[in-house]
Amino acid sequence: MSPDRRRPFQRFIKTEAAGGVLLLLSAAAALIAANSPWAGAYEHLWSIPFGVTLPDHAVSMTLHEWINDGLMAVFFLLVGLEIKRQLIAGELSSPRMAALPIAGALGGMVVPAGIYLLANHGGVAARGWAIPMATDIAFALGTLALVAPRLPLGAKVFLTALAIVDDMGAVIVIALFYTLALNWTALSLAVVSMAVLVALNRLRVGALFPYLVAGLLLWSFVHQSGMHSTIAGVLLALTIPTRTRINAAEFSAEARALLDDFDRTETGDLLVLTSRGQEDAVFSLTDASRGVTGPLLRLEHALHSLSAFVIMPLFALANAGITIGTNALDWRVVLGIVGGLAVGKPLGIMAAARVAAFTRAAALPNGASWRTLRGCAWLGGMGFTMSLFIATLAFKDPALLNSAKVGILAGSMVAGLLGSVVVRAVAGSSR
Repeated sequence: MSPDRRRPFQRFIKTEAAGGVLLLLSAAAALIAANSPWAGAYEHLWSIPFGVTLPDHAVSMTLHEWINDGLMAVFFLLVGLEIKRQLIAGELSSPRMAALPIAGALGGMVVPAGIYLLANHGGVAARGWAIPMATDIAFALGTLALVAPRLPLGAKVFLTALAIVDDMGAVIVIALFYTLALNWTALSLAVVSMAVLVALNRLRVGALFPYLVAGLLLWSFVHQSGMHSTIAGVLLALTIPTRTRINAAEFSAEARALLDDFDRTETGDLLVLTSRGQEDAVFSLTDASRGVTGPLLRLEHALHSLSAFVIMPLFALANAGITIGTNALDWRVVLGIVGGLAVGKPLGIMAAARVAAFTRAAALPNGASWRTLRGCAWLGGMGFTMSLFIATLAFKDPALLNSAKVGILAGSMVAGLLGSVVVRAVAGSSR
């Protein structure tokens, strides 16, 4: 069996890394389109309206809104699934394992926000305080995979866990600080939908279809309520069960017996089609594999590639287009975001991680040094996707939004370059 099959975490990293490259190409394409003779067509494309009819409700939004409110809800569903899995059985499942990335993530959210507010205290621009708090896991891991593929696995685990905790913080910030006036009727119906999802979980329903139907209704009601509809994705994820029909020991015994049957019924021509016994063994093994894989893992596996290779590139295409040289920039916004991402993120991450280690609440990951984590901390300043998303919620003024996009691209680029230099040097010295 190949290492990739034995190590789902490494498969996760490879998917994120490949998605990060595609994300970069999509952002570049958006920038080129927004500053080309076809800029008008580019802008018009995202304003095309589309309507969908749901039970007792019709939803009509532009293509841009469908991507930001619809597809991004699927992205946040994946984020929620990953958070739940990591809390149950992953890098965040024990206090000591989770302490260092949690501390780093908290420091990496507070310090950038403080730097931004120092540059933009008061006025409408202050609404963007959360923009430099974010880490783009795809960009960060993609850069790490390109410049230092042989970096210790512990460093990659730290960066991944840091980004996941960062995503938790972003979800909370969006829910608390970027919610419009509430429609209490729609919010009540959203609560009912959530109650149905919890009931499905309590009744041990293992099929995903009922959860997805109830989740679609939840998204519709949250969208109407005034809360951002992406919150529905996280709420749905929390109700997806992790239980399996059979446990690991039962699967191992059943799989070994089925493989014995498979070998025993071989006809000599090495073709499964000619052996009824082998066909039965293969289908039974497939059924057993589904039985040992919980609904959460099945859904996460189905959504991961969709998110990395479709949703995130589309989001970048729709949101990264910046018209350069024609609009006046608010340099306080630009500098606040660049300072937050390129200075505040690594400073906050390292300071908080050092405090956690000094107090013995946490320890360094296996094989990682403080120099390695310093490089990872700078890569954590690549905010791109989540920063762009928060910027679209914070600013409705096109000039402020354009300034925020410039700051996000510049800050992410500076943080990525500095992080690349450090991790590359560390990887080179460890050979």
